[in-house]
Amino acid sequence: MSTVGGAPVPEAAGGSGAMAGGAMAGQVRALLRAANALLQQRRYRAALAVIKGFRNGAVYGAKIRAPHALVMTFLFKSGSLREKLKSIAQATYAHSRNLAYFVFTYKGLMAAQSRLQGKKIPFHSFLAACIGGWLVFGENNPINSQIIMYLLSRILFGLSRLAVEKGYIPQPRQDPFPLVAALVWGTVLWLFEYHRQTLQPSLQSSMTYLYEDSEVWHDLSDFLIYNKRTDSK
Repeated sequence: MSTVGGAPVPEAAGGSGAMAGGAMAGQVRALLRAANALLQQRRYRAALAVIKGFRNGAVYGAKIRAPHALVMTFLFKSGSLREKLKSIAQATYAHSRNLAYFVFTYKGLMAAQSRLQGKKIPFHSFLAACIGGWLVFGENNPINSQIIMYLLSRILFGLSRLAVEKGYIPQPRQDPFPLVAALVWGTVLWLFEYHRQTLQPSLQSSMTYLYEDSEVWHDLSDFLIYNKRTDSK
């Protein structure tokens, strides 16, 4: 506090606030420099990769599940807007969490095995993923079921291509995809018509909308505009 003619004069509050803000900004910049320096340390690379893997798993899971849950919920689920939004949020969180946990577990086990054996071998990947799959995706629920079926279809295609590349299966003379498409659609519609309970619930809902709801209408409104009439006509 300064004085004028012997009388105390308070200092401007804005000046002290600016000084405090400048000090805070300096601390933040120093913290960022320290963090960036840490990220460049090679000895911490494996641990940092595990952390970033957790981050990427959470982000990717949310980006994949949110739009899918949004569409499926508003197309096939009944209830209030609040209930639908809650369902979307819960599905998105579950997918995001599980994928983050799995990537964290997988990369952590990969780093541990590599450190213990001094090198990386193919079996490490299989073992780490098996343990992660058991721990994270072992519960039989709708989210995990969809993820496992998604992976299974791609695994079958991948193993088929690998078998051809390794010479275990002769190279087809013609593209086998038309035959595969025919068998897949033939099988799934047969299951839907006669063994519906064996199909996953969301697939049942989709097929009901396509193949059964198209058999029902009362007038032009629920023939072209809406799928089902909601009034009491």
